[in-house]
Amino acid sequence: MISFIVPPTLTVVVVSWNVKELLSDCLLSLREEIKRTNVRAKVEVVDNASTDGSAEMVRERHPWIRLHVSAENLGFVRGNNLVLERLQADGLPDFVWLLNPDTTVRPGALATLLDFFEKNPRAGLVGPQLLNPDGSAQPSAFRFPDVLQPLFDLGWLPQRFYYTRLNGRYPDLGAQPYRIDHPLGAAMMVRGATIQQVGVLDPQFFMYCEEIDWAWRMQKAGWETWLVPEAKVIHYGGASTNQARPATTVYLWESRAKLYRKHRDRLTRTLVSAVVRRTFSKKAAQAPTEEWRVAYDKIVAAWKTV
Repeated sequence: MISFIVPPTLTVVVVSWNVKELLSDCLLSLREEIKRTNVRAKVEVVDNASTDGSAEMVRERHPWIRLHVSAENLGFVRGNNLVLERLQADGLPDFVWLLNPDTTVRPGALATLLDFFEKNPRAGLVGPQLLNPDGSAQPSAFRFPDVLQPLFDLGWLPQRFYYTRLNGRYPDLGAQPYRIDHPLGAAMMVRGATIQQVGVLDPQFFMYCEEIDWAWRMQKAGWETWLVPEAKVIHYGGASTNQARPATTVYLWESRAKLYRKHRDRLTRTLVSAVVRRTFSKKAAQAPTEEWRVAYDKIVAAWKTV
């Protein structure tokens, strides 16, 4: 399938936290896929201070991996940047694949993505079709958020329209690749030249919205973002983030505040901020626990400066 004269170089980065067995399955699927593909690949795992034996498992079962063990939870962005910044300094590969540990790469996915890049030189960021564990399609591509998307998430708009264009969803376009604003960050592949131009992930995002910001910056720099449905990756989803719901809720809405502040106009920011602050102020007053009340108050504070 791939017509590269010289096999391309690829670095796969997996940032993991307390998902030992899922991580092992991910690495097993990745190793088999690399063997099937004409590519010169390296795989690097960043362990974010896991306490479930993840680092020991990688050393024992996957000695072919370059392992970085952090003494603290760096989050998704800083964990990936630990590798990306070194690659920038040493020389970026042709492609970089940021892969979540709760994914399993289906046969042919890697070759399909690389082949698409080779045939589309303006493609800077490409995502596969993500699948649920039962094989059904998982939402994998989105439009950049505007006024309506937060209103759906906060329950202000009818949920029957949640999976429509009104909420930034793309219609099912079958097996053909199509242009998108941004993919879900679970398995996004980036051209090395694109990273060289736009830089690494923005460290102001601890987790959430970092892929949206990255895609936005790439679009502004003239690069294209695509979804390639023929490439398929199983994504279990939320295996790490579901372990700390109040904290991750704060991270999500703080990151959204930063995203709107960075990329949206004042009118849009004002309208969304008013709805977010009103919603979470009410939630804080009715919070079931002190932990949730503090979380909601932090979200309100974050949106006051948007």
